[in-house]
Amino acid sequence: MNYNENNENNVNNVEDLNHEEQQENVYANPYVSQPQNEAWKEMHENREGFLKKHRFAFGILTGMVCVFLLLAGGMQLLKMTGQYFIIGGTGFHEIDNTPILDDATVDKLNEIYEWMKIYYYEDFDKSDIQGALFDGLIGGLDDPYSVYYTAEEYKDLMVSTSGEYYGIGAGLQQDPDTMKVTITKVYRGTPAEEAGLRDGDILISVEGIDATSMEVSALVQHIRGEEGTKVNMVIFRESTGETLNITAERRNVILPSIEGEMLEGGIGYIQILEFQTNTDEQFEEMILQLKKEGMKGILVDVRANPGGLLSSVVNMLDYVLPEGMLTYIEDKYGNRQEYRSDKRCLDMPIVILVDENSASASEIFAGAMKDYNYATLVGKTTFGKGIVQNIIPLSHGDAIKLTTARYYTPNGNYIHGVGVAPDVEVDYEYSGPLDQDYDKQYDSQFLKGLEELKKLMAAE
Repeated sequence: MNYNENNENNVNNVEDLNHEEQQENVYANPYVSQPQNEAWKEMHENREGFLKKHRFAFGILTGMVCVFLLLAGGMQLLKMTGQYFIIGGTGFHEIDNTPILDDATVDKLNEIYEWMKIYYYEDFDKSDIQGALFDGLIGGLDDPYSVYYTAEEYKDLMVSTSGEYYGIGAGLQQDPDTMKVTITKVYRGTPAEEAGLRDGDILISVEGIDATSMEVSALVQHIRGEEGTKVNMVIFRESTGETLNITAERRNVILPSIEGEMLEGGIGYIQILEFQTNTDEQFEEMILQLKKEGMKGILVDVRANPGGLLSSVVNMLDYVLPEGMLTYIEDKYGNRQEYRSDKRCLDMPIVILVDENSASASEIFAGAMKDYNYATLVGKTTFGKGIVQNIIPLSHGDAIKLTTARYYTPNGNYIHGVGVAPDVEVDYEYSGPLDQDYDKQYDSQFLKGLEELKKLMAAE
């Protein structure tokens, strides 16, 4: 899982939820097209009556016929005579609408609850137990990306960018198996940098809360706070073996999504930090600026990039690649949404730097470029997130996040749990002084990328 704790342009790469466009994306994530998002929105705006009678059965409206357009591509959900049916890309599917809470299950839950009340050694809150039931229901999917949010958690997740909350300017990533949280990016000129945080630091705790005890999207709510207040963190720095106490001031930090510069030999260096709302525009502007400065080849860096908006990465690929498939999304009913490029393309040598923290939209970018043989990938195999999540509001202010579809590279490669392999594998080694700021001239992957790009440029 990846997250930007800062309130501006937050992208949680596990959910891929963009907070800057929360009204548009409350019902779905950016990896779903706008028509799909609108269809989800239409369905959930009517959810109050739809869910009124049977919460766990996702709403049974007895004696009525309800038709909702769910996904672009023609999937329809119908309810007839008490049954659900899906008309999808692979045909007609009947959905089991048997309530999850049958008599035997209810009896078992009540039996366990009675023993808890009698014998548990401390008092407990009944509402906490009820909430745990909802957690357990989603947990039964055994999917680290599918989550139940309480009303409070959901409200925090959807916090607006009006300035009510402030962050420190750091990107976080969480391992879905171990729940370990790593600081993948400390942005320049931010409170995180001023406090001494570094890329690669492992976050141990925030305000005394174990960082592995919750999902990263919930953890960042403890990093955020009122402007000018302080947040206390404990981090472990693997490079030195130190455990450090760090205090940072919360401020309104506007984060860039593109950084670039002209290097010697006609090489342009572009680092894509995240795929945000206007990243595609910044990308084109940066390329045009560097071309004016004499750029003959591009070194694109998506290392530690947690992902972001599908629309952004698709537009960037469309700008670079020739006519054809860029990526496609497919759900379990066979509904498929394709994204394609036009004939316009960028004709110059390209090398892309990738690593284990290049995830989601970064992998769409790298995977498409590799499938077209349009760039050389240098570094390490990427994170391996090839699935789509949708956030679905429920009837009492709470919500669920469910994995709803898979996405594929142009050649049909499903990279979830596998990642995108580099053409040239290079471990990250930093040969510069560890007590000074990072300098890419000491970065083994950066140097290898330059070497490979020079070879491509020489062959032109």
